[in-house]
This record gives sequence, structure tokens and C-alpha cells, in this order.
Amino acid sequence: MSDVTPTRSAAIALAEERRAMHDSYVFLDEKCLLLAQAMMKELRERDRLASEWRTALAEATAALHGALARHGLGGLQCYPAADLADAEPALRRWQLMGVPLQDARFETPAAPGAEPVNPSPEAESCRERHVRLLGIAARLAASSGNLERLHAEYRRSVRRVRALQDVLLPEVDRTIYEIEARLEELDQDEAVWLRHRRGG
Repeated sequence: MSDVTPTRSAAIALAEERRAMHDSYVFLDEKCLLLAQAMMKELRERDRLASEWRTALAEATAALHGALARHGLGGLQCYPAADLADAEPALRRWQLMGVPLQDARFETPAAPGAEPVNPSPEAESCRERHVRLLGIAARLAASSGNLERLHAEYRRSVRRVRALQDVLLPEVDRTIYEIEARLEELDQDEAVWLRHRRGG
């Protein structure tokens, strides 16, 4: 039996609390669906970027082999790298159901760097393809971070939904049932007492 005193006002208060809990349950259930949809969309984007990364990595590796064949390891080590001082990713931020999300893109391309002593198309191709890898990596990192944050919020919301569905709502229902049953008993006792008094 619940510790709540069986009164009409307690039953009304508990019924209002149950309505609020049910509204929270419906909201959280819909939130889980929206988060699951967003996760699936982000997962497809991450898979697409991962595939793009693998293709670009294979191209960069092939370009590196070509540049090594042309210049040798020592010559390629001396070849000027791209200037990345101003090539910072542009971040676009937004929120979904309170979850911070972002997209990262290199809008300012990397500068060519210093003029090489012994320029070659193989080395230039190697440099360009590795800079392209950096741009894909930024987008892939942002997408992976979005996926992690969405998943963490989804798990939190699912735990809350289960707590409401399996623990809190049944507990309130039980308490309301016990109060109503006790109030009915009290009404019957009072009716018997009144009948007895009038008869006596």
C-alpha cells in the first residue's frame, strides 16, 4: 500500500501528475524517433564520406608513389608543402532536439606554398591530392562527431522513456488504484454507518 493519504485531492493531484508523465513519455518517444532518423541520415553521410576518403586516399597514395619515383625520398622531402596557414575549416552549427551538430568545410583553399626548385606534375599532383584528403577528413570528423552526439542523446532519451513506461507510470497507476479503492471502501463504510444511525 502506498504511503499517500487516500483523499480526493491526492487522487486528483496524482491524476494530473500521471497526465504530465504521459505527455513527457509521448514527447520523449517522438524524440527517440527523430533522433533515430537523424542518426540514420548521418550514418549514410558518414559512410559516403568514408568511401570518398578511401578513394581519395588511394589516389593520394598513387600520386605519392609517382612523386617518389620522380624525385626520390630526399627530393620529395625538400619539396615545398602546401601553405595551410589560412586554410581553416568553416564550421556551420545547428541543433536538433537540443543536440549540437556541425558541418566542417575548407572554404579557403590551401596556398601552393614556396616555389619548388625542381617542379614536377607528379609532385604537384601529390600535394593537391593530400590537401584534398584534409578537406574530406574535416567533413568526416564533423559527421562522426554528429553521430556520436546523436547516439548519446538517443540512449539517454531511451533510458528515460523506459523509466517512465516501466517504472514511474505503473507506480502512479498502482497508487491511484489503491487510493480509489480505499476511498470506495471509506464511502461504503460511511454509507453503512449512516444507514445504521438512521435505523437506530
